[in-house]
This record gives sequence, structure tokens and C-alpha cells, in this order.
Amino acid sequence: MRVSVANAEEGETIILTQDGRPVARLQPVERASERRERHAVLNNVRQLAASKRLPGSDAARSQNFLYGKDGLPI
Repeated sequence: MRVSVANAEEGETIILTQDGRPVARLQPVERASERRERHAVLNNVRQLAASKRLPGSDAARSQNFLYGKDGLPI
């Protein structure tokens, strides 16, 4: 039987043997969280960040004073 890391990714535990003796175990790592849970965490972080926005100039345009109307450095 041919086994690979893909087998472990699919949930299978693989025992490696040498001369018929078990010497190592390859098993899947438990996932930290499901996809929906990760999206929920990201959405919460985005909402929190949006609620903490400070008034002021847009950071993307904060260096505009360094350039002339033609877009070249002054």
C-alpha cells in the first residue's frame, strides 16, 4: 500500500515501521477553526477597526504635498 502526506491530510493516521516495528506516527493536525469561524473573527476585527477610525486626512494621500499638479516631485 502506498501512503502519503495526503492520506494524513484526509484524516488517516499512518504508522511508519522499520523491520516490522512501529517507529513513527504520521497523523493529521487538528484544524484551529472552521472556515466560517475564521470569517466571523475577521468580520469582528474589521468592524472594530472601522469603529476606531480617527478623523483626519486619508493616509493614502498624506504625502500629496510633496508632488506638484503634474505628479512629479517638487
